[in-house]
Amino acid sequence: MKEETLQAAFALDNRITVRALESSDMDAFAEIMSMPGVRRGTLSVGYRITEQLKAWHERRLKGGVSVCATIGGRMVGHAGLEVQRPSRAHCAHLGVAVHDAYHGRGIGTALLQGLTDCADASLGLRRIELTVFSDNAPAIALYRKFGFVEEGRSRGFAMRDGVLADVLHMARLVDAPRLQAI
Repeated sequence: MKEETLQAAFALDNRITVRALESSDMDAFAEIMSMPGVRRGTLSVGYRITEQLKAWHERRLKGGVSVCATIGGRMVGHAGLEVQRPSRAHCAHLGVAVHDAYHGRGIGTALLQGLTDCADASLGLRRIELTVFSDNAPAIALYRKFGFVEEGRSRGFAMRDGVLADVLHMARLVDAPRLQAI
């Protein structure tokens, strides 16, 4: 999927659609995960091939939700929630990736709105956690918009561009509804 093609699709139909990620989306997903901005901005290993992502997607379906954002039928972003082990079944870990050419156009907002709505209304999740590079100001602002707060910093957490980089640990905690006495 070339950037020019995506730009043309955006010009023709700029509506963002969020839907479940499907096995047939893996080629577009692999392309997004190989983009320079995505590789630099996420803690995921870049240059993921389609077969790796298909296996990852099948594992994630067992305990989480994966969605993608499309414009004019073209995938321009992905986000997912991976539900934690049984003792932390009220928690999920969030991951987001947006096509390099579509940053700042509402893709991340649409993805997060879809996932937080699903987490609250359908999955019964009370806590969503994430890890973000401490210098990724746009992502941090997006997460704060959805109620995520910084809970800590890990210095030298991950190798990026040949140097150790700090990350922030953020979480969104939703109070559980109180049960009424019968």
